[in-house]
Amino acid sequence: MSLPPLVEPAAELTVEEVRRYSRHLIIPDVGMDGQKRLKNAKVLCVGAGGLGSPALMYMAAAGVGTLGIVEFDTVDESNLQRQIIHGQSDIGRSKAESARDSVKEINPLVEVILHEERLDNDNVMEIFSGYDLIVDGTDNFATRYLVNDAAVLLGKPYVWGSIYRFDGQASVFWAEHGPCYRCLYPEAPPPGMVPSCAEGGVLGVLCASIGSIQVNEAIKLLAGIGEPLVGRLMIYDALEMQYRSVKVRKDPNCALCGENPTVTELIDYESFCGVVSEEASAAALGSTITSKQLKEWIDNGEDIDIIDVREVNEYEIVSIPGARLIPKNEFLMGNALQDLPQDKRIVLHCKTGVRSAEVLAVLKSAGFADAVHLGGGVIGWVNQIEPEKPVY
Repeated sequence: MSLPPLVEPAAELTVEEVRRYSRHLIIPDVGMDGQKRLKNAKVLCVGAGGLGSPALMYMAAAGVGTLGIVEFDTVDESNLQRQIIHGQSDIGRSKAESARDSVKEINPLVEVILHEERLDNDNVMEIFSGYDLIVDGTDNFATRYLVNDAAVLLGKPYVWGSIYRFDGQASVFWAEHGPCYRCLYPEAPPPGMVPSCAEGGVLGVLCASIGSIQVNEAIKLLAGIGEPLVGRLMIYDALEMQYRSVKVRKDPNCALCGENPTVTELIDYESFCGVVSEEASAAALGSTITSKQLKEWIDNGEDIDIIDVREVNEYEIVSIPGARLIPKNEFLMGNALQDLPQDKRIVLHCKTGVRSAEVLAVLKSAGFADAVHLGGGVIGWVNQIEPEKPVY
């Protein structure tokens, strides 16, 4: 589906801009007119992480006139494996400021606007209203639905991407011309069903593959060239080196962009996506211990069974002394329950406490009333008890 250009062209290109963008200008589909539209465009990138890094760098190189960056986090060493907009010297710095400096180094002609705050219901409409196009580089479902709903309510298109391990997806959602994200995913997956990249990992270069697709789509939308991924979902399998495209139709019953919408304003996205299930929250209430408490139990020789519910590769990176590994799925399938001791208090832990809370709910319902889980998980343990150990 060909669409009209999203922005009007700027009045002119300077001699410096002509020299810089000459390889664009000699492409008939882009030319002077398309490059002037890029110059006049205002694009907001939500996140300066795995997807935001290549997206911002290539949009800057392409000559997008104004780039907004929404980012509240700081650069961590674990980011550097994939977030190529940051470097070793940026560790501990604001990601937004680090990204801005990299963008300016790539193209000083680009104006960069920083929004160093967490995107939420209170600020999203005001922030989005100042831009022509949104590029979504988020990594959690609550923010994805927030971005989608705000874009639809404001009538703005956005380019979406998602990455996990070796798999990536990308699409363009624009309710005026096709489906929105809710048409594809009406409901968020159950809490804990889809691991985050922090839990499951991601191949670093996959970010470049999907991020470059996002920029490609952004350029097409801004300049009005080619056929954007509106109504199509691009799926990439890096292990098999396969791309495939799936049609996504506008859902007439969509709660947001359908014929009789029930979502007409922003909602509570944390509750909608259920970061932790109600069962897990109830189980964890009064049954959550701290790292210092666990250390005391270990030192005092308490009769406990410490069970790590992460995956094998996570356990190999770092573990709590005395913990044995039983992955979460073993509990969800019911396979692990028969091997649990009846004469010891069970202490569950995962990376940060989310997965262990879900397993705790399973154990509570199976009659292990005195089972507990470790708040903050192994990350909290390392930070408070064994800081010499690595984190991930």
